[in-house]
Amino acid sequence: MTTPAPTAGRGTAAHTTGPRGSDASGGPGGSCASGDSGGPALDDRLDAAVHAVEAPHVVFAASVGGRRAIRSGGTAPPPAVERARLRYEAGSASKPYTGLLLAALTLDGTVGRGTPALACLAPGAAVPDDPVTLLHLVTHTSRLPALPRDFYRQALPRWSTNPFAGYPAAHVVDAFVRRETARTGRRVRRRPGTRWHYSNFGVSVLGHALAAATRTPWETLLHERILAPLALSGTALTPAPPPDFSDAGPARAGDAADAVGHRADGVTPVPPLRIGGFAPAGGVRTTPADALTFLEAHLHPERTPLAEALHAVRAPLLRRGLGHRHTHTLTWFQHPTEHGPAYFHCGATSGQQTFLGFCPGTDVAVAAHTTRRYHRTDPFLPTAYTLLLGPDPLS
Repeated sequence: MTTPAPTAGRGTAAHTTGPRGSDASGGPGGSCASGDSGGPALDDRLDAAVHAVEAPHVVFAASVGGRRAIRSGGTAPPPAVERARLRYEAGSASKPYTGLLLAALTLDGTVGRGTPALACLAPGAAVPDDPVTLLHLVTHTSRLPALPRDFYRQALPRWSTNPFAGYPAAHVVDAFVRRETARTGRRVRRRPGTRWHYSNFGVSVLGHALAAATRTPWETLLHERILAPLALSGTALTPAPPPDFSDAGPARAGDAADAVGHRADGVTPVPPLRIGGFAPAGGVRTTPADALTFLEAHLHPERTPLAEALHAVRAPLLRRGLGHRHTHTLTWFQHPTEHGPAYFHCGATSGQQTFLGFCPGTDVAVAAHTTRRYHRTDPFLPTAYTLLLGPDPLS
């Protein structure tokens, strides 16, 4: 069975809750069940956003002043599990979770921002005079390429579905150690910390360095230090594989249900993402409600057990681009608004896209998900961005 071709008659479902801790559906933290409205104006804005995006499944979720609204729809028939209850692949929007973990481990003294990654991954190895540090890795200033040089040959046969699956964590670590030890004792023109270059390789190395420093498997470490303290029970790092991914319905594993992604045509389903050794850079799967919880923690760090770390990841760290107009924190892209800074990160996989963003000055968070790969005329990211940072943002 395949997903029917996109049509103009998309349905929209409402999933709205009251303030956290007192949502209308009775569950703590706000569930996705239908309940009190987030307000007609907010509902209308999210409905319009859903209808602007042509994809099998689309979800736009917002938290405004503590009130939540989650609206969903799509070109495909409604799945057995409500769209708002599915888990979606975050792709590169996983990086804020890894950055928050670094902040937490730095604050408790486990590692330092200036700790050489090589010292974590290859204890006893000679460290270059200008080593790649954990801070370089998280801020994309490590001078590492986007992906390891030997990655592409194994990835090409499955480039449009699961290019990362055949490159495990050991390969990521080995590629970095080889590269870093080769710099020892040599003068290198391109020193770490001198240029910004987006690198999935670098953030993946960071995650494995933190796992090595704590002697804890990556999934366990992120769960214990970030997901559990923030009560992100709907967030996972591994897929719930369906018996047959060609079925457009959601994949299930116990109580979990994963959305099925689609190619850029919006019709052809793709298998669940197998992230291999790049989990720290793109392995998170989250429900819209959990995504809002994660963002609300950044809006109000004082209400969480990770207050100091959450404040730390909001501080600007570097500027880049023409006139140094682009600002970055430890893990977020930061843009100015008339209400103060807004923070966001986007992510994409072979069949899904995610947007996460928040603005403390307006007490607004926006999480959006779609199960269609990016295409040239795709309105998904501009639509999500406009809700947070446009000329008429949510407030």
